[in-house]
Amino acid sequence: MTPCRQRVALLAAAVLGFGLARAELVVIYDSGATRPLAPLFEVFDELPADAPARPPAPALGAADAARLLPIRTPGLSPGPVTPRPVRLPPGASLPRPFFLVGSDPDSRAWLARERARLRALGAVGMLVQAETPADLATMAELADGLPLLPAPADDLVRALGLRHLPVLVTRDGLAQ
Repeated sequence: MTPCRQRVALLAAAVLGFGLARAELVVIYDSGATRPLAPLFEVFDELPADAPARPPAPALGAADAARLLPIRTPGLSPGPVTPRPVRLPPGASLPRPFFLVGSDPDSRAWLARERARLRALGAVGMLVQAETPADLATMAELADGLPLLPAPADDLVRALGLRHLPVLVTRDGLAQ
């Protein structure tokens, strides 16, 4: 599996399978020397008010961008998306809305127009088609702080039966 496909598979698993991660734990084997985990989780307790803020995530650098390009998702093209419900695998849930965009003019206009709504929904995005570093820079500027992961989405597109973008995927279904 290529690194790009691994990233897509990981993102799809995170987005679509998040609900499975909250399943009840099952003990398969206990050696008798089990220790409680609670002390290990103390580091996740609330930070004091004077604690320094978490540094922002690093921006995608030019070297990283060149390594990722071109980003292509065959079978996905700009066009209208008919709203419909999304069928998730049994036991899966959709913890956050997400959207797929390309660097095409329709996707650029849609992202600029829908940015406030996407931000209000807490949506995360995938840039699934881009050819040049300029495409990446333009889409990052249009996203204006919205999370936007550049990666092909072949498996995700097949799983959701998508043919066109831009598309927003929520618990209610597909929309544009």
